[in-house]
Amino acid sequence: MTTFCLSTANANLWKGAGVAAALALALIYGGTAQFAAGMWEFARKNTFGALAFTSYGAFWIGLWLLFHGGPVAGGTDTVGIYLLAWTIFTLYMTVAALRTSTAVLLVFVVLSLTFIFLTIGNWGAGHTDMVRIGGWLGIVTAVLAWYASAAGVINETHKRVVLPVGPRG
Repeated sequence: MTTFCLSTANANLWKGAGVAAALALALIYGGTAQFAAGMWEFARKNTFGALAFTSYGAFWIGLWLLFHGGPVAGGTDTVGIYLLAWTIFTLYMTVAALRTSTAVLLVFVVLSLTFIFLTIGNWGAGHTDMVRIGGWLGIVTAVLAWYASAAGVINETHKRVVLPVGPRG
């Protein structure tokens, strides 16, 4: 949800409204709820899920702080540097995702591309075309993540495969 909202702003669909919606979700749903989900994955001994949920929960909390005048005022490269660090993290999580499902792997492949374009687009004075491409890739990421999430909940609830995820590992 949070990725979808911010990505619509980055794609220039609903500029201010998309950012406002994303920031409203970032602290609680994208941040706190995902962070909590990561803790539950640690309890289940799911290293990939624990690291992914906890880390991306922290990403959204950090982004919320960045947009709300976090502890240190940044320069023109602040968002670019922030996104570069998350690009690196996402790239190695994509390698780890090779041992999950096709649905999760696709989320991480497209998320990696999203972060690459957004990092380039937010470096220095910014490059609006790169941000716009990153926005559209973020929308695709959100749709893929919604599918993977829906498949997990629906398949578990129905105790059978209703939405296939393409097991890999």
